[in-house]
Amino acid sequence: MTDHPFCGSLALQRDFFIRATASFIESDASFAPQPGMLSAAAQIAHAAQTIDWFITGAFSPQGFDLDFSAHERAARAVLTLSAARAQFLAAYARAIAKLEATTRAELMVPIAAGPIMGGVPRIALIESLGDHTAHHRGALAVYARLCGRVPAMPYA
Repeated sequence: MTDHPFCGSLALQRDFFIRATASFIESDASFAPQPGMLSAAAQIAHAAQTIDWFITGAFSPQGFDLDFSAHERAARAVLTLSAARAQFLAAYARAIAKLEATTRAELMVPIAAGPIMGGVPRIALIESLGDHTAHHRGALAVYARLCGRVPAMPYA
């Protein structure tokens, strides 16, 4: 574990998500509650890609990539839970490494102007990442129940 004051928050977000989704088995990967909805694997892949999206967008002079159709296609292309989970863990590892290499002053720099968090200090991405992963953790808890699984308490 790092001593960086904000990396602990990211590690907790990661751990909560992994615990909350651990009840899935590989055969649940393609489950979606309704046609057209993201599968369980795609939900996890989407959560993973959004971690990279937040980090890249917050530190980019151009701001956030708003090609949401491309993001959705990429998430839907992930077909296994093992691939989605690996993507998720790798994304959090990259986010933590980025924060470890970032000073407090750099975290206070405003995000580039635009419709997503424009002008907000970069440090806000930590809370936004937590909100986003919590949102998908909740959705995936419903998916797990619909698959007959009992999702673990994420905070235990």
